[in-house]
Amino acid sequence: MKKVSGTPMAASQSLQNHFLLAMPGMEDQRFARTVVYLCAHTEEGSMGLVVNRAQQLVFSDILVDLGIVTREDVIKLPEKAKRLKVLNGGPVEQSRGFVLHSGDYVVETSLPVSDDVCLTATFDILRDISSGRGPSKAVMALGYAGWGAGQLEAEIADNGWLACPAKTDLLFTEKVDTLYDRVMASMGIDLSRLSSNAGHA
Repeated sequence: MKKVSGTPMAASQSLQNHFLLAMPGMEDQRFARTVVYLCAHTEEGSMGLVVNRAQQLVFSDILVDLGIVTREDVIKLPEKAKRLKVLNGGPVEQSRGFVLHSGDYVVETSLPVSDDVCLTATFDILRDISSGRGPSKAVMALGYAGWGAGQLEAEIADNGWLACPAKTDLLFTEKVDTLYDRVMASMGIDLSRLSSNAGHA
């Protein structure tokens, strides 16, 4: 994955391990009604994955395309692998894959986002998921969302995004199509009044 280098912000300032919810006035239609999970937030930039837009591809198709399993072996995949969601993670480098997963699986290339969530972007995790040795919870995303230094903060100040601490039960949900409304509801927010809210909850 693309690493965001730089000095991590203080815990009180960092939005790492937060959801970003696109506000109704979001000008970039690529992000309309999106929920972004922020994986990194430093003084030099930010990186996140859109977690509420499913791809047409299914995980087994990716495994076959990468030569990890044959088409004939798809039927033998563990149920978790068959059900694993493949998401449209964002407009940047959409051919690159990232696996966001629970912290019970860690390899050398895993990047911890929180105590409970890691990000891994190597073939190893795909092989382990396909053989039943992967994490207990996971989603895969193709592409990501990225911001340069100060860009995300400016968009939040302009009321483009609403931020709230992420909840793992929502992050790893199978019902991604209703995630936007459910995160808003978990915050007690009235969608009809959302446009007048400030950017950070």
